[in-house]
Amino acid sequence: MKIVVLAKQVPDTWSNRKIDLESGLLDRAASDPVPDEINERALENALLVKDANKDVEVVVLAMGPEDATKALRKLLSMGADSAVLVNDPTLSGSDMVQTSRVLAAAIDKIGEVDVVLAGNEATDGRGGMVPAMVAEILGWPVLPGLDEVAITTNEVSGRAQVDGGTLRLSSGCPAVVSVTEKTAEARFPNFKGIMAAKKKPLETWSLADLRIQAGPEAAAVRSVMVSAAARPPKQAGPKVADDGTAAARLADFLVSNRLV
Repeated sequence: MKIVVLAKQVPDTWSNRKIDLESGLLDRAASDPVPDEINERALENALLVKDANKDVEVVVLAMGPEDATKALRKLLSMGADSAVLVNDPTLSGSDMVQTSRVLAAAIDKIGEVDVVLAGNEATDGRGGMVPAMVAEILGWPVLPGLDEVAITTNEVSGRAQVDGGTLRLSSGCPAVVSVTEKTAEARFPNFKGIMAAKKKPLETWSLADLRIQAGPEAAAVRSVMVSAAARPPKQAGPKVADDGTAAARLADFLVSNRLV
């Protein structure tokens, strides 16, 4: 069995993220780049299958700049067998459709893939549509937003939370699966894994390698950021002085805001 895990390098979740107000894009130089936490959870699900069956191969796939290899090396140190980075200057500024086209083409080139695992949404863009788009392009079923996932040689199944209840999903392979932050807790790389990651295969492919045209210039229709504005500073809330009227004013506030 071969499992491909989709990954993305993002600005550190715990850092002070900044927006470039001219382009409307995230300022990726403002904080340290790291592999997205939700991708680490997706990888953990793949590694749990590999732990139970040594015939499982786990490949990490990302599209991004050259330095995204740093994030891929960390994922390799966690236990993935190999990694692929799609890097091409024409891909800068790609929307979710163009990104999905590239990832789907890379999955085709990897070949003989049984399951594609991804996070339900990236922590920078929060689009949440790439796994479904990749599945649509590949013509595979998609199991979205799973809190739990089970993978066998012939089937993928899991549980997703929906309004008013729980939905249980299953599909034959090949299939695309996205997982939520409620799924498996990612393991920490140990020293052995970190040293081994330096020797594991990490290939870089261009659009020429994939034999496709993609990116903003190749898109007839695409989504574009038209404007961006800084978040307004927080305003101080009303203060209630202890002057004998505090209880009445608090009651009026609760009633006016329909909180009681």
